[in-house]
Amino acid sequence: MRFYFTDLRKSLDFYSGILGMTARNAGCTGMARPCFIVNDHQQIQLSEVVSATPANLLAEIAFATTDVARMHSYLLAHNVAVGPVTRDISGVAHFLLRDPEGNPIAFVQLHPRSVFTAPAEQISTRMLHAGFIVKDRAAEDRFYRDLLGFRMYWHGGFKDAGNDWWEIQVPDGTDWIEYMLNIPSKADQKERGIQNHFSFAVEQIKPAVARLRAHGLKTSDEPEIGRDGKWSFDIYDPDLTRVEFMEFKPAQPPCCNPYTASHPVQ
Repeated sequence: MRFYFTDLRKSLDFYSGILGMTARNAGCTGMARPCFIVNDHQQIQLSEVVSATPANLLAEIAFATTDVARMHSYLLAHNVAVGPVTRDISGVAHFLLRDPEGNPIAFVQLHPRSVFTAPAEQISTRMLHAGFIVKDRAAEDRFYRDLLGFRMYWHGGFKDAGNDWWEIQVPDGTDWIEYMLNIPSKADQKERGIQNHFSFAVEQIKPAVARLRAHGLKTSDEPEIGRDGKWSFDIYDPDLTRVEFMEFKPAQPPCCNPYTASHPVQ
């Protein structure tokens, strides 16, 4: 995941101080920007806003593949406009493209896993999902589900008959992306920060919240069980991007619709 930031000091204080991650270069794809390693195959990168603040602070979602050249050829064969395969300064092969709604995504060559030991202060070592605003669910499904093979995990809404959240898992794992549906086109930065978000997994939400507060998080909010039946807790980075903490499995049946795929595990 890559996000835009406007104040490096505040962002470093948040990601290092509150979330307990260490800013580093070694082991990160790129290395030309601030980076935080979540685990041996997930990372969060930050990109500085250099002019007007963009409408969406979600700069990029990257997916790992075991064969980036083959993935590139596959997408070209299906008439998807993709950028060239290049290597970053770490030597990692990748290419860029945009999904049907213009969201920037990347495919990165899955490199041999390096040994990564998270610092004791790090609240979570697993990103579960990325959520982003979607206007045309059918168009996105043709790309992510029909072409790439993502599969349904869960969907639901504020009302039992509604569809405000559409969650689809990657083809060979339990991580997922989440379409954030029915968002007004004139949504302001705060609302877009709520919707364009990412989620960390924790075994138990209440001890995780206690640790966040011990790291200096100032909030009177409390964890709650969401419509998906899972305990969760939301905080926000200095640019109002939502960072969600969520337990791996639901504590109770979800509203609206049952889960249709396996839950993630530690």
